[in-house]
Amino acid sequence: MPDDTVMRLIYLGLLLATLAGWAAVELRKGLGRSVKMVLAWGMILLGLMAVYGLWGDITRGLRPSQQAGAAEVTLPRAEDGHYYAQLQIQGQEISFMVDTGASDVVLTQADARKLGFDPAGLLYMGQAFTANGPVRTARVELGDVQFGPFRDVSLGASVNEGDMDGSLLGMSYLSQFQITISGDQMVLRR
Repeated sequence: MPDDTVMRLIYLGLLLATLAGWAAVELRKGLGRSVKMVLAWGMILLGLMAVYGLWGDITRGLRPSQQAGAAEVTLPRAEDGHYYAQLQIQGQEISFMVDTGASDVVLTQADARKLGFDPAGLLYMGQAFTANGPVRTARVELGDVQFGPFRDVSLGASVNEGDMDGSLLGMSYLSQFQITISGDQMVLRR
């Protein structure tokens, strides 16, 4: 066994021995009182587990989100260090990672489906070079694009044939903006 595994087993054994000793002392004081205490600690533990499991949902409303002004959109830096933009495309909200290293707007297959495209029926005639190597892409035209106060009638994009974690907002769209990054905010103006 690796040394790390042995140390974890020793720690777990000490923890279990401590809990067993505590339980033995408590049981001597009276079974009814001990059962109540075990139930109380069990409820506390369940509550902590619930908060831990739901923490992302709880904090989602507390995190700063995209703010739109009259002539600008402000994006806060996310916990992972990236900036994310929410665009309304053809009436659907699509989340994009802002990627100044991407030359094009690139949709995941799931987002393409959400916008009414059938990824299986697209012609993957293009090619993009990613950190994972080359991937085939299909060209699509997006209509009625809204980003904060900015509206565009159409926007060319690519659908990536490979797996992606999320859609990318690349320079083919971002070049229409003056981009300022200050502190933990990215401000896009036209």
